[in-house]
Amino acid sequence: MQIIELINFGSNELKSNNISSYKLDTEILLSKVLNKRREELLLNLDQKVTQPKINNFKNLIKRRFKKEPIAYILQEKEFWSKDYEVNKSTLIPRPETELMVEKIVKIFKEKKIFILDMGTGSGCILLSILSELDKSNGIGIDKSKQAIFIAKQNSKKHKLSGKTKFYVRSVDDIYFKKFDLIVSNPPYIMKKDLKNLQDDIKNFEPKLALDGGNDGLDVIKKVIYKSKHILKTKGMLALEIGNEQFKKVSKILKKNKFKARFLIKDYRENIRCILSTLEN
Repeated sequence: MQIIELINFGSNELKSNNISSYKLDTEILLSKVLNKRREELLLNLDQKVTQPKINNFKNLIKRRFKKEPIAYILQEKEFWSKDYEVNKSTLIPRPETELMVEKIVKIFKEKKIFILDMGTGSGCILLSILSELDKSNGIGIDKSKQAIFIAKQNSKKHKLSGKTKFYVRSVDDIYFKKFDLIVSNPPYIMKKDLKNLQDDIKNFEPKLALDGGNDGLDVIKKVIYKSKHILKTKGMLALEIGNEQFKKVSKILKKNKFKARFLIKDYRENIRCILSTLEN
C-alpha cells in the first residue's frame, strides 16, 4: 500500500467513529510508524509501505478508533516546547497549564527558589519551570508510584535530575522545610460529573488525577490547608482549578490567609488558575 492509501484508510476508520481530528491523528500515527515528519509524508504520498509497518499502523488506528488518546498511543506529549513521557498513570498535559508556567517563570525569572509540585504526574509543570529558572530547584510528589517513575524519567531526559527529587507521597505526608512556591494541578472534577467526560478522558486518564470528590474541592482544600503550613510567609501558591470554581476556591484561600495576586484565564476566558501569597 502507498502512504496516500494508508492515510485514506486511517481517516475513514476514525471518521466513522466520530473522531473529529481523524486526518491529523492518522497522519501523526503514520509519521510515528514510518519515523518521518508529517511534512515528509505529504511530499511522498505515492511511496510504498512494507507489510510489517502497515500492520503496525493498523494496530495504532484500532487503538485510536477506541478513543485512546494519541498521547498514550505515542507515550509522549509536547508541553512547554519539550516532549514529555506519559502513560495511563499520568494525566496528559494540557495547553492551558502552560499559561500558569509562563506566569510563574515571569515572576521568579532571576530568583533562587525552592518549589513543591503537589500531584506532579509526569513532572511536566515542575520540570518546565525549572528548565527556565537556573538557580532554583524543587520536589515533586504523587500518590502514584507509576507516575513518580515517569516523572523521574522525564527529569533525566531533560537533564534536570540535579535540580529535582520525586517522592511517592500524598499531600498529607509532606514534612519538608519551607517552600517559596507550591504548584498544583489537583483533581477538581465532581464525582457525579466523571461519567459525563469525553470517552478519551473518562476511559483512559487516571481517575486519581480527575476525581475531586463530591464537590470537586476535596483535594483543593487539602492542598490549600497543607500549603499554609509549609510555605514561607509571602510564599506563593499556584493552583489550577476547574471551570466555575473561582468563587468557592477564593473563599477557601481567604479563610486560610491567602491573598489572590494573579488570575490566569484559559483560551475561553475562564479563570483556571489562581496565584496567591500567604499573608501573616
